[in-house]
Formats: sequence, C-alpha cells, structure tokens
Amino acid sequence: MSRPEFFVTPGAGEKLQEMLHYRQALRIGDRVEISGQGGWDDDLVFPDDLEAEIVRAFDNVERTLALAGATWRDVVNVDSYHLPDAPDQIGERPTRVMAEQFRKRMGDRAPIWTQIGVAALGAPKMRVEIRVTAVLGQD
Repeated sequence: MSRPEFFVTPGAGEKLQEMLHYRQALRIGDRVEISGQGGWDDDLVFPDDLEAEIVRAFDNVERTLALAGATWRDVVNVDSYHLPDAPDQIGERPTRVMAEQFRKRMGDRAPIWTQIGVAALGAPKMRVEIRVTAVLGQD
C-alpha cells in the first residue's frame, strides 16, 4: 500500500495551513483528494463577481491538483457547495458557470457531481467551494 503524501498550495494554502492547521491535498497511490477550494486569491480575498469567483475556484482546484501530479482531466468526482441565489434553489448562474468550466477543463470527460446549497461557507464573502477526487492515468 502506498504511503500518504500531503501537499500545501503556495500562497493561500500556506496561510490556511498556518491559520487553521490543515493541508490542501492528499495523494495515496493513484488517488488524489483535495480540500474544498474557494475563489480566493493568495491573500484570501474574493472577487465581487460570482462568476469570477467560481472560475477562480476552478483555477485553485487546478493549482492544488497539480501539486499532487493531477489535472482536471483526472477528476472523477466533484462536490460543489454554494450559497443559493434563492431560498429554494442554488440558481441558474452558478450551475451554468460550473457546467461551462467542466466542459472547458475536462473536454469530453464528465465527472460525477453533487451540487449542494448551504447556509454559510468558511470565510466571509465566500459563495462557492469546490472539492474533487482524481484518479491518475485515465487518459
């Protein structure tokens, strides 16, 4: 059995590790798990625009996967957490942008996806968090 390897994303991940004592990614053999990534920059600041925040969260997932030797093309499972646009649904905009990013970053591969509406996320002004599992060597 492979030994676990842990990774910390430079910038925001280093700050989060120091503040909250956790790491961003884990690799065991050909499997990579990452912690939820928000649409923050390296100073943990979020954009005002929701769509830009979602795209930046995808960028942060990509950066974190790369540390463990994975890409979006290796992703098999996505869980996304959203502050809903309305009391009874997550909303059209976040759903549309998520699907656009899947197509852009994964090509013809499609992950399994669970989209979850939540009352709050881990930081003020945070509206989306994306957590993925990847299995290496699928292409």
